[in-house]
Amino acid sequence: MFIACNASMESRSPGSETRTRSRIGDRSNSDVVVRIRTQDARDEWFYCHSHILIEKSKYFGDRLSDSWPTCQILDSRNCVEVYCQDSDFDYHVSVLRLLYVLVDGSVDDMWHGVKNALGILQVAVKLECPQIITACVKYLEAVSWEESEEEEILRIIPRMGVQAEPILARLQPVTQSTIMGIFFATIRFATSSPPPIMNDLKTSAQEQLEYMLTEDDDVPLLTADDEIKSEVKECAKRLFDRFNNQLETLLCEMELLSDGGKILSFQSLLSDLSWACQILTKLEIMREFVCNWTDASDKIVMVVKQASPTAELIETKVKVIEVAAKVLEAIGYGTVILPTAKRLHMVKVWLPFVRVTKPLIDYAVAATGDDAPTFKMDGELWQSLESTFVSLILALPSTEQAEILTEWLGNEHIDYPDLTEAFEVWCYRSKVAKRRLSVIAVNHDKIDTH
Repeated sequence: MFIACNASMESRSPGSETRTRSRIGDRSNSDVVVRIRTQDARDEWFYCHSHILIEKSKYFGDRLSDSWPTCQILDSRNCVEVYCQDSDFDYHVSVLRLLYVLVDGSVDDMWHGVKNALGILQVAVKLECPQIITACVKYLEAVSWEESEEEEILRIIPRMGVQAEPILARLQPVTQSTIMGIFFATIRFATSSPPPIMNDLKTSAQEQLEYMLTEDDDVPLLTADDEIKSEVKECAKRLFDRFNNQLETLLCEMELLSDGGKILSFQSLLSDLSWACQILTKLEIMREFVCNWTDASDKIVMVVKQASPTAELIETKVKVIEVAAKVLEAIGYGTVILPTAKRLHMVKVWLPFVRVTKPLIDYAVAATGDDAPTFKMDGELWQSLESTFVSLILALPSTEQAEILTEWLGNEHIDYPDLTEAFEVWCYRSKVAKRRLSVIAVNHDKIDTH
């Protein structure tokens, strides 16, 4: 792309006060021809002025000096040949024109975008034009970049040395204290309850927090030290306190469940809790949240059971199950260790709720199809929840297992969760229990006799 400008520059003859305007292509006072050529036979002549070329470009200064051994004569003028790739031809022409118009770097409107400026910058570095380099760097440092342009900048700029470093300022790594500062601000906003109009902003903040903590091709943005874990736990606690307060309000005034605003607020808190579980799990600080959810489980189930069966309630139940599944998984697979009584209580609260709620959700999805994506739950979540219940049940004392399995075998919703695996393991353990334990008793007796 050519620089669209009136390429001219005033010059003063030595020993004279008379100003003459030098224009690129003006043969009347030109004393040098710049011949830009490519291997593909593209060849153009530009009538130029040596005093401008020498002043603005060290490359041309060297080529036009007495020390250059092979200075050609063309059209009765000195000739400087410049070879380039065909893709860079227009950039060479643009740099040549800029030598005539650049005054104190004031060419802000002449770059025609980042790609063009990058091409010009590369040629300016090759031809050693410091003013053009400076102006180009200022432009690229100041404007926004598209993603593809950023990749091109990362490919080109690092090999240009110190003079181009300001362009990369926005890409430089920041200090750990800066990262922690923005992390703390983000986690506080992400666990707050802003007006509904700001929900998209909050969702974006939550996504970026997950990204900061995720190890992918790069290491996590920050290391989860005690200070970070403490702040996250405190923010999660405040979030759960708000959820618990609303839960108490709904228990006291069940008619509020018909209030659309209250339902949306309750759903929003459940969504935030589900997200918080992911962060707490990543940081391995799930215990306090699990204990709080365990203590509140009876109230949560009571609220959603007593509410009128509306579309909003189905969506609320979906969100409740999403959080419950994360909590039950943490308990069932030993991430958080709870006493037997509490584990048994969680099974007795959530197993009946899940087995009754799944058919309702499945029916709502079938009835509405793709019109109600909020009702849909990932099939893997249902499968994972089923496996979690099996794990929880098999970790209970055998008598409690028998009680749960007896109730399951007589329930109309026997198909989900499918506890066949737990039943098979219980049957095997019960059958061999006496033989297994008698061996242990014999071994104990032998140890005692010695």
